Amino acid sequence: MTSEIDKNVSATKLIVLDPDQAPQTKHASAADDRARRAKERDAHAVRWKAIQEIGGKDAWIAAELHAKGVAVDVDPATLTDADKGSFKERKKAEAKEKRALEKLVYQAFRATHVAYVGSGVYFRDEDDELPADKDVRLARAKEHDLTTLETPADLARALGVTAPVLRWMCFHRDVSPSSHYHFWTIPKRDGSRRTIMAPKRELKVAQRWLLRNVFEKLPVHAAAHGFLAERSIASNARVHAGADVIVKVDVKDFFPTISWRRVKGLLRRAGIAENVATLIALLVTESPREIVQFRGKTLYVAKGARACPQGAPSSPAITNAICFRLDKRLSGLARMMGFVYTRYADDLTFSFAVKKRDKRSRVPAPIGALLHGVRRILEAEGFRIHEKKTTVMRGGNTQRVTGLVVNEAPGAPPARVPRDVIRRLRAAIFNRERAKITKPDETLEQIKGLAAFVYMTDEARGRAFLDRIAALDKRGA
Repeated sequence: MTSEIDKNVSATKLIVLDPDQAPQTKHASAADDRARRAKERDAHAVRWKAIQEIGGKDAWIAAELHAKGVAVDVDPATLTDADKGSFKERKKAEAKEKRALEKLVYQAFRATHVAYVGSGVYFRDEDDELPADKDVRLARAKEHDLTTLETPADLARALGVTAPVLRWMCFHRDVSPSSHYHFWTIPKRDGSRRTIMAPKRELKVAQRWLLRNVFEKLPVHAAAHGFLAERSIASNARVHAGADVIVKVDVKDFFPTISWRRVKGLLRRAGIAENVATLIALLVTESPREIVQFRGKTLYVAKGARACPQGAPSSPAITNAICFRLDKRLSGLARMMGFVYTRYADDLTFSFAVKKRDKRSRVPAPIGALLHGVRRILEAEGFRIHEKKTTVMRGGNTQRVTGLVVNEAPGAPPARVPRDVIRRLRAAIFNRERAKITKPDETLEQIKGLAAFVYMTDEARGRAFLDRIAALDKRGA
């Protein structure tokens, strides 16, 4: 029998798409449909309020059955044989009406509660934490000014969405017909491609609110320089200017390592209730997806656990907060061995400078011991070192930290743009001033960006370039 089926049923071809080929969702005008759904949600919300006021589901259903005149309150033992036939018909009508009312209760509950957020995710709308545990948690939440997000309803209200919309944004599926993210790839330095996942409008608004009102309130170590106000690649590089030895370490698969469970743990430690922490962690994470076409449909298939996506506005702040203990431990290790430590995203930099009075002794930098300690700390904190990207730069050669040169040079800024970039910028401006043919990647906007990059590290030289570009812009060159 099985062999006959195998002969006659052909396999459906599965087509795997490149992220750059992912179909873009077309949003048709559906104002009437949205208005209808909003009206239904309002009706469900009013009904749920009535259910709560009367004392719950059973009390509301009993009251509705009496109001509709279908409630049967007769004891069957008191009925005669002649009345038993009509009694059965009335009980059937009551049961039918009761099923309809139970459906309305369920719809009202779904319209006002998150209830369920996908397979494999534990979630309850109402937490049952002990009073003593709640007092401790609230004390931590107060320290971080996070006491306004106590329930899923509080979170939905803060984000300006309804419970069903919050559930829709949080819901996890291993195979989904749609996605809350746009996908595309960008080239890496090694020739491979990195997938970028940018949230669509509704989710992006929610993530930006969470960034400002939750994640930016969490503590960040002084060694972190990435994606923080008044810190940059320049502030990161200046710390290591004039060092004798610089050791650069890269964290392997940095963003994919920040799983949604780690984000939830971060929020729980900050004093946020478990159910709210679960929802926030789901809002700011997503599984890496493979985009496939199957039987004429586009499907987004999870190929790993949910983690912070590269492209989400909330991801950098989350990584900085999660790395607080990592930064603290690495700073302590560096200080003990005579190094200085900073981190910019997944780039860890350690510099060793021999004091001038000790130059004659030429005390060697304990690079081997440092790397051994870094490796052990990274693994203990749930990360992995990228062995192939570990670099040791000594003072006799060019030393670059986050793209800037930090070798000591008379009259030069401590951290500066490399010479090849300066030459390229100077040539591009010269060609435009002489109305010569320019390269495709030397548009006026790109040249402005390079000049602003120079200005960030060398104000005098950068201002001179910007003034020349302003003159070109004024004459339309």
